[in-house]
Amino acid sequence: MKKEHISGILLALVIAIPAWLLGKQFPIIGGPVFGILLGMLLAGIKRPTALEPGIAFTGKKILQYAIILLGFEMNLFHVLDIGSQSFSVMIFTLLTAFMVALVVGKMLHLDRNTTTLIGAGTAICGGSAIAAVAPVIGAKDKDIAFSISTIFLFNVLAVFIFPFLGHLMNMSDLGFGMWAGTAVNDTSSVVAAGYSYSEAAGGLATIVKLTRALMIVPVCLIFALLMAREKSSSGAGFNFKKIFPWFILWFVVASIVNTTGILPEALSQALGTWGRFAIVMAMTAIGLNTRLGELVKHGLKPIFLGLCCWAAVACMSLLIQYLIGIV
Repeated sequence: MKKEHISGILLALVIAIPAWLLGKQFPIIGGPVFGILLGMLLAGIKRPTALEPGIAFTGKKILQYAIILLGFEMNLFHVLDIGSQSFSVMIFTLLTAFMVALVVGKMLHLDRNTTTLIGAGTAICGGSAIAAVAPVIGAKDKDIAFSISTIFLFNVLAVFIFPFLGHLMNMSDLGFGMWAGTAVNDTSSVVAAGYSYSEAAGGLATIVKLTRALMIVPVCLIFALLMAREKSSSGAGFNFKKIFPWFILWFVVASIVNTTGILPEALSQALGTWGRFAIVMAMTAIGLNTRLGELVKHGLKPIFLGLCCWAAVACMSLLIQYLIGIV
């Protein structure tokens, strides 16, 4: 971090604090969404150019540091807890989300970055996945804002729709927990939907969701390789060290450290909390660089894409569970 970054970082920090507190009061919406909204509301106000380097640094580098810190909340034993059955559901839903995003995104003539981020957010874990994939594919701030806003809408809807449909279909606790964990995006929404169904469903949904979040690692690596191949074929040349998502490697290291139990639980929780707050700071910075007029230009296209991905993932999760006898 350079001296020229400090003022912009402090601005994002000051705005992120009320966004974080609002997220605590309204967890279904969440701090990152409030951060983007507050940032966009203030984006139209003329500000000193000296703030720009720090705002850009917060939206990119601090975003990556936040992902690393989130690794201290991950426990790799959760992967073993849920068994091979849930892995098959996760793999098929992940592939479905990206395939639907690709096809529908082309039909709607949406740009590739927005399409990719909405697909990643639906496939893996909402805002965290979008935050992780964005720097790998070189997404712009407006692409991130489109995607976060879209995913947020379906997070809220899922809390009300999933338990209702689960009871309508008379799903077991195991079946609903697996469904919510693989088809609802954000962790807070998964917890809310799962526990509103039953205590057992909520516990399972949370474990499945945390395990699903680990899919960030292979997905980011795949996108890094695709970007490298694209640059190579275009003759632009590439440096693998520069394009490799090193922050994902450190995310894995943080997860391993947390799994070993070397760190006190209180410290791991504190690091994870700082990571979540840093995500809010980064989203605030992204909001500060996003103009509402640009969002309006895209109209309902990102929302329709998000709806298609979300519906496809929910249906695929149910189908796979039915085929392997979970529901």
